[in-house]
Amino acid sequence: MTSNPLLGAIILAIAGCSSALCYTPQKKTLGWSWQSYWLAQALACWLILPWLGAWATTPNLAAVLSEAPTSVMLHTLFLGILFGIGGTAFGISIRYLGFSLTYAIALGISCVLGTLFTPLLSGELAAKLARPGTVWVLAGVAIAAVGILASGLAGWLRDKDLRKSDTMPEGFQLGKGLFFCIVAGVLSAVFGISLDVGRPIALIAAAHGAGQFQGNVILIFNCGGAFLSSAAYCLYLHFRQGTLREYVALQHANRGSALTVNFMMAALTGILWYGQFFIYSLGQVRMGAYKFTSWAIFSSMVVLFSALVGLLAREWKGCRPRTWAALTVAFLLLLAAVTLMTYGNYLGSA
Repeated sequence: MTSNPLLGAIILAIAGCSSALCYTPQKKTLGWSWQSYWLAQALACWLILPWLGAWATTPNLAAVLSEAPTSVMLHTLFLGILFGIGGTAFGISIRYLGFSLTYAIALGISCVLGTLFTPLLSGELAAKLARPGTVWVLAGVAIAAVGILASGLAGWLRDKDLRKSDTMPEGFQLGKGLFFCIVAGVLSAVFGISLDVGRPIALIAAAHGAGQFQGNVILIFNCGGAFLSSAAYCLYLHFRQGTLREYVALQHANRGSALTVNFMMAALTGILWYGQFFIYSLGQVRMGAYKFTSWAIFSSMVVLFSALVGLLAREWKGCRPRTWAALTVAFLLLLAAVTLMTYGNYLGSA
């Protein structure tokens, strides 16, 4: 496919918007524990939709899977399992550090590692960095990481402003929080790596006529792995806390409509989450010589749109000037990072 970094970056921005919105439906659920909601949305986004998406966009899907190297499929599945563990660590870290710091640190680590690990492990990094546009690309990745951290700082300041106190939130434990946050950041980066590890499967799909949708077949395996590890943890919590009945308990309490809404919100979360990587694969194939920067561009746009969603939801109302200044700096850094990486891709593909 002919590279078009500008179009690719726009598509990655749309994917980032989908990611930023994917967990907002959870606020509308009623009477469900975390594990009930998480397992329901995981069933949609990590099991059902990847198979439906691959079936709808990959000609001769059965033939593609039969021709795909077993080792590649298993490696991609394993990386997906690790990604699912990272998601759980992310949730635990929020308990100890709060959302803003967890989001900034974990996604900052994921941005850098998910971008550079793949060409580094494949031994292609030196060759790629010898191409035109290298300085722009590396500068963009570095600025993206700083911008994500600046966004986290702005979020932390916002939390302090809204509490009108400089005291740490209840349950704050820096040591434990940083441990789980680092685990989450490293393992979240694994998903971006899994997309490259599964590339041989995508090439087989392309040979069968999948075209720009060739990456969808990879999602069967990395999303499937994420479902396995997430489902195992959710079922453990269900049996430990006796919450498995929540999938039917609301009906018994004459609250069938609430139960229906819960399932609809979980399904909507699944659609938005799966949609981000369905769209991501369409952008990645257009990024040219520095395709590995797709993860950094995507991560930057996730943070940017997450902050914009917060603004629209009036979550930043009442913040002090220093908080607004930090948020503005984060916006400018993220926009600059995406611009630099896109320009570097353009130069490298010329």
